Amino acid sequence: MRRRSTLPSRVLVTAGPTREAIDPVRYLSNESSGRMGFAIAAAAARAGHPTTLIAGPVALATPVGVRRVDVVSARQMLAACRREFRRCDVLFMAAAVADWRPRRRRREKWRKQGGRKGIALLELVENPDILRSLARRKGPRLVVGFALETGEGLERARSKLVRKGADYIVLNGPASLGGDRTSATILARDGVVASVRGATKAALARRLLALARARRGGGA
Repeated sequence: MRRRSTLPSRVLVTAGPTREAIDPVRYLSNESSGRMGFAIAAAAARAGHPTTLIAGPVALATPVGVRRVDVVSARQMLAACRREFRRCDVLFMAAAVADWRPRRRRREKWRKQGGRKGIALLELVENPDILRSLARRKGPRLVVGFALETGEGLERARSKLVRKGADYIVLNGPASLGGDRTSATILARDGVVASVRGATKAALARRLLALARARRGGGA
């Protein structure tokens, strides 16, 4: 019988938004603060796991004991994730990656032009799907994704869980952005694992880490 390794699992976490440049001074982004991903990385490091954090542009200090890789765009995050994923056992994909980016980055500041008053068109192309790309090649790794939805997002989160090939999806809403507390529903293929309301992000991070540990038979 093959014995499970007693070495602590190597944890990879993504956090924060990405920025997609429009011109030298403007970009597309979102309101993610990165606090959830940073809380997960901090909890993993405190529990003794070798932890790497891939962070978008956020104003947060690196948690003690965490190796940090800074990126800006979705494509930069994808490249960093592909490098680091090969060396991890558990991935928490908490980053709020921009779905779209401008088709081209303007070399000069985008200025007002003559023509139809008050209307400008920005052509967008789809960014790579980082979670799905990594989950396809996860093998024995555990992959935890996040879904921020508005309204009744439970069915959309269930669909995302299947489409992306993750082991779990953590569903939350816009109220979680920027603050230290969150409400979330943790979904697995066979249903809802847990729901939390008004918990600190640090508390949710510990719960997710415990879930990963149990899933990996104590080796996480």
